[in-house]
Amino acid sequence: MRTRFAPSPTGPLHLGHAYSAILAHDMVSAAGGQFLLRMEDTDPERCRAKYDAQILDDLSWLGLTWDEPVHRQSEHIASYNARLAPLMARGLLYPCSCTRADIRAAASAPQEGVAFNVYPGTCRNRPMASRRPGDALRLDLGKALSALAGAEPTFVETGPTHAGLHRVDPTFAMAQIGDVVLSRKGEEVVAYFLASALDDADQGISHVFRGEDLFEFTAIQVILQHLLRLPTPAYHHHGLIRDAHGKRLAKRDDARAIAKYRAEGATPADIRRMVGL
Repeated sequence: MRTRFAPSPTGPLHLGHAYSAILAHDMVSAAGGQFLLRMEDTDPERCRAKYDAQILDDLSWLGLTWDEPVHRQSEHIASYNARLAPLMARGLLYPCSCTRADIRAAASAPQEGVAFNVYPGTCRNRPMASRRPGDALRLDLGKALSALAGAEPTFVETGPTHAGLHRVDPTFAMAQIGDVVLSRKGEEVVAYFLASALDDADQGISHVFRGEDLFEFTAIQVILQHLLRLPTPAYHHHGLIRDAHGKRLAKRDDARAIAKYRAEGATPADIRRMVGL
């Protein structure tokens, strides 16, 4: 077993992050496997070095260790973009000059309660030769699914809610995912979906542990894995840590930041008890 914890350094870690990181670390340790740390820092507008450093400090304080140097996606943007070439050659990408707000919503790491921003296809018929500086690259999902005809994308889920073998439903993909952005702002920023899929393959990830709010987003990553002939890891979507009102914790919930509990004298064992571990 080989897994990773992949936070984005856009804010402090909270109890939900602690639960996910500890769960993955404990499960892979029990299996005699390897635990890696990846920083999903492809958004220069939101990621900060101070949060990167704080994440490392908080994880170390929790007693977690990782088996390889930290992998920072921001250091591999050119490599990600270069690997779009096979999709481009097959006519599966097109340039998009729609608003930055639309592109940001489609390319950002997903959040619970926020549906996919299904792109209406405004630029779908544009040829690659029309691409201008600053244009994004979108995946033509309809063409991509046609290219996979006969090679049914599937993945194994081991989490408590969705355990079993899952088939990517083309109807769901078209209605709920649409033409996602794979590269935006020219070639400066690579979308979460693409970078994560490539990194999981490059790092030999066998199991992905993450919150159940990301379950539906697995489909687009599995589609990309099949298009790029990458292996598909097993997925384990776990329950979420919620506040007293049942709302999923977010990075803006500083009241539940691990750093705050540390400052108030909590121990790593206290954090484990708080998250049910």
